[in-house]
Amino acid sequence: MARRKNNTGNSEATSATVGYEAQLWQMADALRGSMDAAEYKHVVLGLIFLKYISDAFEEQHRKLEVERTHGADPEDPDEYRAENIFWVPPEARWAHLKAQARQSTIGQLVDDAMSGIERDNSALKGVLLMNYARPALDKTRLGQLIDMISNIKVGDEASRAKDVLGRVYEYFLSQFASAEGKKGGEFYTPRCVVKLLVEMLEPYRGRVYDPCCGSSGMFVQSVDFIRAHASGNGNGGKAKANISIYGQESNYTTWRLAKMNLAIRGIEGQIAHGDSFHNDRFPDLKADFILANPPFNVSDWGGELLRDDKRWKYGVPPSGNANFAWVQHIVHHLAPAGIAGFVLSNGSMSSNQSGEGEIRKALVEEGLVDCMVALPSQLFYSTPIPACLWFLARDRKNGKFRDRRGHVLFIDARKLGRMVDRTHRELTGEDIARIANTYHAWRGENDAGEYADVPGFCKSAALDEVRKHGHVITPGRYVGAEAQENDGEPFEEKMNRLVAQLRQQQAEAARLDAAIAKNLEELGYGE
Repeated sequence: MARRKNNTGNSEATSATVGYEAQLWQMADALRGSMDAAEYKHVVLGLIFLKYISDAFEEQHRKLEVERTHGADPEDPDEYRAENIFWVPPEARWAHLKAQARQSTIGQLVDDAMSGIERDNSALKGVLLMNYARPALDKTRLGQLIDMISNIKVGDEASRAKDVLGRVYEYFLSQFASAEGKKGGEFYTPRCVVKLLVEMLEPYRGRVYDPCCGSSGMFVQSVDFIRAHASGNGNGGKAKANISIYGQESNYTTWRLAKMNLAIRGIEGQIAHGDSFHNDRFPDLKADFILANPPFNVSDWGGELLRDDKRWKYGVPPSGNANFAWVQHIVHHLAPAGIAGFVLSNGSMSSNQSGEGEIRKALVEEGLVDCMVALPSQLFYSTPIPACLWFLARDRKNGKFRDRRGHVLFIDARKLGRMVDRTHRELTGEDIARIANTYHAWRGENDAGEYADVPGFCKSAALDEVRKHGHVITPGRYVGAEAQENDGEPFEEKMNRLVAQLRQQQAEAARLDAAIAKNLEELGYGE
């Protein structure tokens, strides 16, 4: 099967760093003391965000000082907003905080800085943490953290061009997710998984939606994908992403992370706070692309209060597991030609409990299930259990690609990836390209080459075959065994050789049994 060029790069932020991210993390983590990682995450990321907007402000401030003779006013907020730079009031400027870092009042000064930023920048209203003055936060450690962050440039023009803060932010998110274990999975999806979803869906334009957006990783990678492929087409990667972003997150502090994650990259989006099941903030949205990593197997999602919800077109999801509530919520929000890719636990592919099997059957028979990908284990910080990717498409006969009705693509990627530490695995750039290219070729994209089944890896299965398996859609059931390399030995000769080898081994075993029996008899242990 021919393979087209993909700008996947390496998959994890750890592989893309220039080195100081790890050093910065080690220093920051050493200052954490007894504070829980989930709490400290917001302390650190809030300060790094403040340093970012202060760096950008100070650089523009210096330019305006030079241009003062031409009528520029360095203290006019509109001079900054015109350049898409946040206005930073005097009490929030980093130089002011650094000068006071060793004072006992530093916590209150940081809170005042955050308050001033929110007051003067409506886009950040309600986003920043303002709890640095609390007694539980060691002010000596806070001052040391400010001194440490002072040593990095993250918001000036050169750093923005290199996305220095983006790399630091991404690295810290991944490290905090690892430190928090299961809870970390609530706000962070491994970068390689997000990249795979984005590379397969290719969200170039239209409405992009994530109903459980965590820290907004899906949106960041979608925009990065567009810029990377625009760069590959010779326009320097400066093309504006022609997508509209819609996200919802139920956890308030994670919602803050999502807003900051987009803000530091200059990405505009509507990110709402609330429960997507019980307070859908985009009830009329029909998205062209949906990317999501819903929390696995949630049992307390309040399903008993939504038994008659209009979203349950394919069956009422069990109140004890939200997996198929997420699936149907996603289907409900898909545009007529929309496509979705999302993560679920492996059980979603085969479970028949509480009506889940009937819902899955209805989705398959409706022709919505386009592709299933089995992922390797140990990719996620929240669980060592392997997960899978579902890809659903509303219109599989459309003219953009070939008619795929009546077939489902199964990809078994369980053997792919590499271990990055004792507990975590990642998909490499080559792994992502292989999976994505297989999907593109199967869909019939013009530059993707010809698709072919690969035993042990991928299979385009007819609907009748899926029915024979009881609508269980686990890729391992369909792809078969990996083809063994032909050693050139004719079958008959190989069988004769193996049978002779077996007979020889059986004779040797009989000889050894006889020798052991004789020795036992000589020792008086015979029958």
